[in-house]
Amino acid sequence: MFEGQPKGLWTLALANTGERFGYYTMLAVFALFLGENFGFAAGTASEIYTWFLTAVYFLPLIGGMAADRWGYSRMVVIGILIMFLGYLLLSVPLGGGTIAIAAMGAALLLVSLGTGLFKGNLQVMVGDLYNAPEFADKRDSGFSLFYMAINVGALFAPTAAIGIMNWAQTSLGYSKADSYHFAFAVACVSVIASILIYFLGRSTYKQVLTVKKDKTAAKEKLEEMSPAETKERIICLCLVFAVVIFFWMAFHQNGLTLTWFADEFTARSATGITGMEFNVVNLIWCILIVYGVCGLLSGGSSKSKLINALLIICPAAILYYNYMQSANEVVTVDAPIFQQFNPCFVVALTPVSIALFGWLGKKGKEPKAPVKIGLGMLVAACAYLLMTVSCLGLPATDHPNHVADVTPNLLVSTYLILTFAELLLSPIGISFVTKVAPPKYKGMMMGGWFVATALGNKLVSIPGHMWDMPLYIVWGTLMGICLLAALFIFSIIKKLNKVA
Repeated sequence: MFEGQPKGLWTLALANTGERFGYYTMLAVFALFLGENFGFAAGTASEIYTWFLTAVYFLPLIGGMAADRWGYSRMVVIGILIMFLGYLLLSVPLGGGTIAIAAMGAALLLVSLGTGLFKGNLQVMVGDLYNAPEFADKRDSGFSLFYMAINVGALFAPTAAIGIMNWAQTSLGYSKADSYHFAFAVACVSVIASILIYFLGRSTYKQVLTVKKDKTAAKEKLEEMSPAETKERIICLCLVFAVVIFFWMAFHQNGLTLTWFADEFTARSATGITGMEFNVVNLIWCILIVYGVCGLLSGGSSKSKLINALLIICPAAILYYNYMQSANEVVTVDAPIFQQFNPCFVVALTPVSIALFGWLGKKGKEPKAPVKIGLGMLVAACAYLLMTVSCLGLPATDHPNHVADVTPNLLVSTYLILTFAELLLSPIGISFVTKVAPPKYKGMMMGGWFVATALGNKLVSIPGHMWDMPLYIVWGTLMGICLLAALFIFSIIKKLNKVA
């Protein structure tokens, strides 16, 4: 899984991990901060939150266009410095008055702009690592590993945010409202780590840095693609972007209707194995077991087999011990804790995905990127099919009252299926963009991917407005949207496979 990848992948992936850890640490508590610090009502807080997410995913279009003109690495550096200033401003406790609100608005703008310059352009640089012939067949697996690194940061972010806030309150005596600024300070530190990784590992990705080249050679390289081919590729990418919008609309229900379902319909306590699922350390042991199994199945030397066997046996023994110690312990299940399962599953399932498609590739049966994207939409539809069927007998919603005690494993299973869909669509889609985008418009096309994500985030609210309807209508609508998107992409699959 890790062999044969360009060295620069690990540097750029770790730089992105640091940045994402800071972003998700901030995001884990931001909505709560808006109510606690400023006293904003839920509607006002949700509008601020939604518009911030939209800006974060829309501005990569501007960042990509800037990078196409002035260089990707330059925009990455400028972007991460701007992000740092945004998080630094959020870290300063200014109270809850007008000045504090203005400062928060400026900070959110800086974070959004910095992310717009950093995120998409760093991924273009990752894609350029695979332009060399010896790495061309590893592009999809490379982006899967890169995507996994992002989710390592997301996995630990909520725990870090809650931990630092509790420490500020109990050990330093800060109020709950002021303790949020410590979580934002963690984002500052993580961005500094990201900057250091980026610069210290510069030698590993020097081949993709923007440098001054002979103008004639550069012009010839860009003119290798005819206007007709350029147009065809842009059209194909825009068609994929149209599908991506509806995937993110369905996927990001994890922060809205699926969280409401966790609050109103899911049991608030668990015991035994189910209870163990809500401890992030136990999830890490499970991830190690998956890695060990994948390692054993891939073969290798006797030493590597021994290491992989230990990766299975030792975590399994620890989990068994934990189970025996806490089998009857009642674990509280809060709605936000379900957010840890998606990044956990991404980290755990990435090697499974790479191994599966690697095996298919050796047999000459690996599907092309557009087919994987279409399959991702079908898998997402299966997740909402499970929710639809499971909710047929439930009472009508009565937000915000708790009206049922469905097993937490329903949501855990739904997140598992949605993660399969995400791994088929998101890293593969990003890889597809870097491969298909015309050389002159790589940054802009990567920005287009994030604009599609931004539009999907805005559409997330539609099922939220349907929440007073029977649940099978809410989930059935999402299932239908995913199915229609899958049918659309398979109806034009020949056109997309032609450029893939």
